[in-house]
Amino acid sequence: MPFKRYVEIGRVALVNYGKDYGKLVVIVDVVDQNRALVDAPDMVRGQMNFKRLTLTDITIDIPRVPKKKTLIEAMEKADVKNKWENSSWGRKLIVQKRRAALTDFDRFKLMLAKIKVGWSRQARACKA
Repeated sequence: MPFKRYVEIGRVALVNYGKDYGKLVVIVDVVDQNRALVDAPDMVRGQMNFKRLTLTDITIDIPRVPKKKTLIEAMEKADVKNKWENSSWGRKLIVQKRRAALTDFDRFKLMLAKIKVGWSRQARACKA
C-alpha cells in the first residue's frame, strides 16, 4: 500500500503554514474533501485546509468532535507530546528552532567547535 497516513478522526497533524505554524493539532472531524476541524489544547477549535496540515504517524482514540477536556485527556493518555519529541521528525524541528535562536556569539562558538572537530578527525586520519 502506498499510503500509511490517512486523514481520520484522532490523527495528529503538524500545521505547516499560517499563524499556527509548527503546532501539533488533532483532527476531530472532516468537514469536506478540502477541510478538517482541528483542535489542540493551546488553541481554539477551527477549520483548517488539508494543504496546511502535514499528517504524522501518531493517532489517538477519540470520538467524533469530542469536548476539549476529553481531547486533552486522550492526548495525555496517548502521550502525544513525548512521542513527538522522541520521533526523528520532532527532534529535527527542535534542533532547527534551537539553531534559529542562537546569537552571533553562539554561532561563532559553534563554528570554532566544528573547526576543532574537523582538525582532530584530520589528524587521526593522517596517523592511521
